[in-house]
Amino acid sequence: MASKKPRASSQHAAPAGELRDGFKFRSGRLALDMPATLAGRLKAEPRELLETPHDLGRWLVAAGLAARVAEPTAEELHQARELREVLYRLAVACVREEGFASGDRATLNRWAAEPAPVPQLGPEGLTWTHGGVRSLLAAVARDGVELFGGPLAERIRKCTQEGCALLFVDTSRSGQRRWCSMAGCGNKAKVAEFRRRQREDAE
Repeated sequence: MASKKPRASSQHAAPAGELRDGFKFRSGRLALDMPATLAGRLKAEPRELLETPHDLGRWLVAAGLAARVAEPTAEELHQARELREVLYRLAVACVREEGFASGDRATLNRWAAEPAPVPQLGPEGLTWTHGGVRSLLAAVARDGVELFGGPLAERIRKCTQEGCALLFVDTSRSGQRRWCSMAGCGNKAKVAEFRRRQREDAE
């Protein structure tokens, strides 16, 4: 399947914009954005954003991997969720500076070995050809291999806002970024701190 819309390659972030079609893209890398499709994963009842095969197709398009995607199958949805959790566990291992679980590493490597989208020169310029949903998931897996195995692995962070499980790559010069989003969790934290100081002053 060919698409004129360039996919977000493993060397680059997903297209700009934190919220697209109901999905959060705050991390700077697709391998960290995909785990965000299980919203509130630290809560007693997380919310599954990839509830149906159609939802998976929506996410792949929102992530910039393709302009359109054939309807995924139930099996592809199951595989995508499994890949998502592998990505999350490997990212958390980076945050905690722990070793990777061998099973997770093997699963990611298997996905990364799948045929990924390839660039083609068409009559109107650059196009991307992919072999369907598995091919697009392979692109996400390759991003994970490059991220977790490269120099940016030590820059992976978990948002410090209470209850937020979102992961991101800290590209700040100081390396002291604390929140997944300044407009979201960062603002909440600052408001909470302001109110705390007000209460202390009132006592």
